[in-house]
Amino acid sequence: MSKTSQKYSDIINKARELFWKHGFRRVSIEEICRKANVSKMTYYKYFPNKTELAKTIFNDVVEAGENRFREIIQSNGSPAAKVKEILLMKLESTNDISPEFMQDFYTGSNPELSAFVEERTRQAWDLLKNDYIKAQEKGIFRNDFNPELFIKVQYKLAELMEDESVTSMYSSRQELIMEFANLMIYGIIPHE
Repeated sequence: MSKTSQKYSDIINKARELFWKHGFRRVSIEEICRKANVSKMTYYKYFPNKTELAKTIFNDVVEAGENRFREIIQSNGSPAAKVKEILLMKLESTNDISPEFMQDFYTGSNPELSAFVEERTRQAWDLLKNDYIKAQEKGIFRNDFNPELFIKVQYKLAELMEDESVTSMYSSRQELIMEFANLMIYGIIPHE
């Protein structure tokens, strides 16, 4: 079966919507099939189980983010304009992500999915580190900026996303993610 078929795309798109809204555990294959308007037989032609579907979706989202980041870095424009576009990309990529999604995908009860997300995230950070170095060479980021430290700090910020005393300070996880992004990019100085 072609992975470029409309039914495959429908499964991916509807499952992503459901996962973002309800997390991984609460969404059933039956619900995905119903929303995508496909039979379970069609579903199983593409995916052996729900975990493989979730891994595919997560990988696709990460790849799209990596590609978009590179496009922004390679585009014409000032470093400030590029940083602003990166922040907008971050904002758009976190739209509609529920606390259940964060919990299930990053620290959930499915060890196979959590291990995949952790490994794919590590791979993404390795690629991102190289992109940061290239951006330094182009003068987009400071020369004395240490990409490895930046990535380690971002890992620690991800841990804070699970701290109730931190998450309760914001009306949504998206708002907290953007606060972290702004803090990492601008510090505490005013910005547009």
